[in-house]
Amino acid sequence: MYHRFNENKYPSTNIRMDIFNEQMNIIKNQGYDFYDPKIFLDEINKPKNKKKILITIDDGFKSFYNEAWPYLKKNKIPFILFVSTEPVGKKGYMSWKEIKEIDNSEIGYIGHHSHTHEYLIDVESSEFINDIETATKIFKENLGYVPKIFSYPFGEYSLFMKKYIAKNFEIAFGQHSGIIDRNKDKFELPRFPINEKYGELKRFKSIINYSPLEYKSLKPEEKKLDKFNNPPKLIVEFFDEQKNIENINCYSNDGGKWKKPKLKYDNNTLMINFEEPFIPRRGRVNCSLNENGKWRWFGTQFTIKKD
Repeated sequence: MYHRFNENKYPSTNIRMDIFNEQMNIIKNQGYDFYDPKIFLDEINKPKNKKKILITIDDGFKSFYNEAWPYLKKNKIPFILFVSTEPVGKKGYMSWKEIKEIDNSEIGYIGHHSHTHEYLIDVESSEFINDIETATKIFKENLGYVPKIFSYPFGEYSLFMKKYIAKNFEIAFGQHSGIIDRNKDKFELPRFPINEKYGELKRFKSIINYSPLEYKSLKPEEKKLDKFNNPPKLIVEFFDEQKNIENINCYSNDGGKWKKPKLKYDNNTLMINFEEPFIPRRGRVNCSLNENGKWRWFGTQFTIKKD
């Protein structure tokens, strides 16, 4: 997942084009194909014989159009561009003409990213629905259709939001790190965020070679936390085929610092007990397993409401 390109004053959401170029070359040199979003949608529930890399860009910043789009077009690299409709045409953002240019290309696929791109998890249910429906109407007016793919602003969603999105879209992406497999929840799909801090080439080479740490279920399903359910108890049920779960390593940022939480194992189930409540705004948990030199990974994210 990318946002800005060559906007160096925004390091948390920016990637330099020379680094982006290197990253795309690493993908090619490692023998991976880029996933065409249309094919990805068709194959989401099917077994994967070969891993592919899906490129996504959030927010529709002008720097994407000016910097990354010419490169992607020249190299015929497919991608999803998630657009929030309210900022379109404003300073620093793409225009509808530019978005249509992407949409009419053979490699660009437009995704729905809300209207305002506000912290929608903080608003009333009716306001959230109104925001999504407003964007839906604008997409219909400007593109002639409504995108089938959704990306949660800031990767934040409650159970109510997820259920609403599931009724109106085919898939939805968060911002928690992980590898997509056919067992992942289609409405909280993971992505590895890439920016100046987390786009370092050594790390990039590692993450594109990760394999999914597949699981049967992950609880709690509610990812919005308040004083009544923070910290949660994270329970991950793995498939019987998954061996060596006692060798899984996890890190969490409960209490505001990254550390190893307490893990408990029961047959094919992993229970993660956090020492402290997660602090606002986002709680993250990442788990990995070294399986004879093959790294498996999954992550999840909670959104913490301020008291």
